[in-house]
This record gives sequence, C-alpha cells and structure tokens, in this order.
Amino acid sequence: MTQQVRVSEVIARVLAELGARTVFGVIGSGNFRVTNALLDHGGSFYAARHEMGAVCMADAYSRITSEVSIVSLHQGCGLTNGLTGITEAAKCHTPLIVLAADTAVGDVTSNFYIDQDAAVAAVGAVPMRIHSARTAAADAARAFQVARHERKTVVLSMPVDLQDELVEYPGPRAVAPLEAFTREPAPNDVAQLVSLLSEASRPVVLGGRGARGAKHELRELADAAGALLIASGGARGIFEGHEWALDIMGGFATEEAAELVRDADLIVAFGVALNNWTTRGGTLTQNATLVQIDDRAEAIGKHRLVDLGILGDSAAVARAARDRLRAASSADRTGYRTPEVAERVGRGRYWTDQPIEHVDEPGYVDPAALTNALDAMLPMERVVSVDGGNVNAYPGAHFRVPDDQGYCLPLSFQSIGLGLASSIGAAIARPDRMSVLGVGDGSLMMAAAELDTAVRLKLGMVILVYNDNAYGAEVHLFPGSTPKEEEIIRFPETDIASIARGYGCEAITVRSLDDLDPVSEWLASERDRPLVIDAKITGRPSWLMEMGHDFAGTGHP
Repeated sequence: MTQQVRVSEVIARVLAELGARTVFGVIGSGNFRVTNALLDHGGSFYAARHEMGAVCMADAYSRITSEVSIVSLHQGCGLTNGLTGITEAAKCHTPLIVLAADTAVGDVTSNFYIDQDAAVAAVGAVPMRIHSARTAAADAARAFQVARHERKTVVLSMPVDLQDELVEYPGPRAVAPLEAFTREPAPNDVAQLVSLLSEASRPVVLGGRGARGAKHELRELADAAGALLIASGGARGIFEGHEWALDIMGGFATEEAAELVRDADLIVAFGVALNNWTTRGGTLTQNATLVQIDDRAEAIGKHRLVDLGILGDSAAVARAARDRLRAASSADRTGYRTPEVAERVGRGRYWTDQPIEHVDEPGYVDPAALTNALDAMLPMERVVSVDGGNVNAYPGAHFRVPDDQGYCLPLSFQSIGLGLASSIGAAIARPDRMSVLGVGDGSLMMAAAELDTAVRLKLGMVILVYNDNAYGAEVHLFPGSTPKEEEIIRFPETDIASIARGYGCEAITVRSLDDLDPVSEWLASERDRPLVIDAKITGRPSWLMEMGHDFAGTGHP
C-alpha cells in the first residue's frame, strides 16, 4: 500500500531494501532524519567523534566484508571534514555510499554552502544527488548500484528542502536489485596467457585486492603452472596457508621474497594496480614478462606498461587458464617449485623469521623486536590495521595475518591519522577477531578523539603506539638537517598512556620487552575496553626508510 512519506524516508527505505544496513556517521541537522529512518528499517548506527573517522570506519568495514556500507554526514563542513577519508576510499575503489546533506536548492548564501559535487569529484569519488522528490527512489537506487557493482565511493548529496518533501512510496514500480556481472575473458587472451605459463620456468602469480574473490581459482592456476604465489599489500593474506606462497610483495616484502619475485621470468598479476609500492618502483617486475588481468580497462597499464593485458574477471580468467593447462598435460608443471626454492620460500616468507640487529639503547624498546614479541602473544584470529609514517613497516610487515580479512592498509592516499578509525571499523566488521593497530605517535594524536568511540563500543582491541616523539618519516628523509631545523617536526615526550587512560582505555608504557607482562594480564581479562601500548621506541629509521623512497615517489608513507 502506498503512503505519503518524506524523501528522507524514501532514501532510507531504498538503501535498506537493497542491502545497505551498516551506518557510520556524525549527526547534524541535515542528516538527522535520514539516519533515524535508516535505523527504523533495520540499520545499525556507529557514531564517530569526527567525520573523517566515520568515513574511515566505513571504508575499513566495506574493505573487509565487501558489503556496501553507509556514511551519514552533515552538509558543507560535515562533508569537508570527511574528505580525506573519502579520498582514501575512492582510491581503493571501496564500495561505499556517503549520504551527505546539502543546502537547500539555490541557497548559495548559506554558511554551509559549497559546491559539493565539485569537491567530491576533485578527490576522485563519484558525485550523485537527489534531484527531486519524484526521482528520489531512483536516485538512491542508482547510487547503490554504482557503489556496489562499479566498486566506487559515491557521495549522494541530499538537499535539505527536498528531504522534507512528501512523495508516495512505494511508487508504481519497485526498486529492482541488479545481479553482479562477470566479465568473461576473450579466448585469444586466455590462449596467450596459457602459452606464456607453459613456457615460463619461474612464474609468479600476484593477487591484489581486486582478486580477493578469486583466491581459490588463483591457487589452482598456480598449482597447475608451478608458480609461486604472493599478495599485494591490499590483499595480504589472500594466499595464507599455501606452502608455495610468500607473504607480501613490494615495500613490505622480506629481502628473500623480493629476490624470488625479482628472479621470476613471468609475473601474472590479478586485480592489482602494479603501483610503485607493489613493484618497488618497477624493480621487482623489470626482469619478467608482465601480464595484468583486471575487469576495468582503465586499470591495465595505468602504473606501468605490461606485455599482455587481459580484460576480464579474475576468477574467470584463472579458471579458463587452469583448465587449458591441465587439458594439455596430465601432470602439473614444476616451474618455480623446486626443492631449493621451497627452502627459500619457507625461510623468507615472514618478517618474524628474519634476524634482528640488536640495538642497546636503555630506556627505549626496539620496534622490530617489540612487534615480533606481540605477534607471538596476541591471538592469530586478528585484523591488523596500519597507519602511515616511519614506523608503518613494523606492524605492516611483522604482524602476521590469518587470511585476506585479517589486514587493513589505509595508505592509498598516504595520509597519516587514518589508522585508529580504520581499526575500529575492522573491529565492527569482524567482532570475532581481535583488532590490532600499529600507529605512530603523530598519527594517533591526529585522531585521538576516536579512542572515545572505541571505549564507548567496548572494543577489546590493541593499539600499539610506536612513540618516537616526532614525525619520524620527515626526520629521516632529511638526514643532514640541523637540530634547529628539526624543531618543527619533533615534540616533547608525550605520555600517551595517560592520555589513553583519560579516554577510558587500559594503557601501559613499554621501554623494554620486560614491560610486556601487563599485556598477558589484559589478554586474560574480559577485554571490554582497548589496550593502548605506549612504546618508547628508538629513534632509528625503519628498514623501509633505509631502503629509500624512490620507489614510493614520496616521503610520507
């Protein structure tokens, strides 16, 4: 039966009917009604303390679950506060809908007025809007379909005057959900790929975030081709547990893993951007024939030229190539899978197995040794999130992960300060796992207000703060700088443990590995609030900084 309802109600009903039920946000006058309407129709709402935090929580939630989540923001300033998080989500092709209130149509003198569509387009997200009461249902449905099936971050602007207009709902036709489309590869492309795999002596299959849904097919293709397996940073964990899989490619790779990839004569990349971080500026891929498979034409060759580009769904391409390889031979190829390589893969898979240079600096704990110790203490059923800066190599590489839902790397925009909110979103996405965040002191202090969110939600997460009292990346990028010059990037010693306790967290200060006993006590407790570890670390550059940033194209990892 149709009834007269507000447009804000129509938007909420359509999104709920299409399956978007998890909402993050900061509430103001412009998004109050639509958010309550979402809750009335089965949605769950998680209030953040800052709009950027809300977006990062939703971004992490959608990355891990592959579901379309919703962010609800106030008009104008609410949207601009969230733009850094929106940029990060857009660069990662996160399926996300930002419901952004907007000023009334034509009200360009409002204090809240900006050209929201122009602002959104400038950061790479998709600007869409509610055009009228009559089109509201179709506008909302179209935003959902773009987010879900095109894997885009969509900002749906909702003028406040239109939100209050009345319209009949349901309309003459119900909103019909679209089924996902699988792009099948061209037969000639598959034939070329199979020919390359048949001729390769040292093939490697690289899986990216876009191939997470194809991990079983990629494993079977690698088995048939005798290939090693390795994941990009965005897809870390996709091949976890496979005996011929290395942990992670690119800047976070162990030296043994990097050498094995560098020595490959064929690299077949599924759903991965092949950017400077993944390829170390191209040095890991320059000696191999390079194949890139993606279901988006614009992704192929974007970061570096490839020898063969295949437009198609990763799972479909892998299945077709696997079947042709096995039809041509009764046995899987040996390829790169020799006894000597098996020993190297086992030795070089994880950073936790690599030797650590002992550095004796009384009063400071070595970050690599600390991370390895906590990796052994914390349960493996975890989701590891990483913030940017000098220290990101330690949590990003040393903490092991259980699978591809165990890692969140919000570094596509290379902004620091996104990790805490991302880790909260990860905890909400996987409440059955422990959320573990590795973050620098500068990054944490940018976003410390979200500690309140973690406490309010009673999240039993671990927040490891690598505290060097500085923006460490900048310190190490300019090694010839004077103490006077460094004053603008160094800070007095900050008692982050006390700050965390003020928010209601459990917190400890660590200056040596002997200070970790309280972690065991917290693990044995109810774990109904976060544990913040204020680790006073040595001021040395991380091994990633020592490697150099030519491959990253920036000094702000």
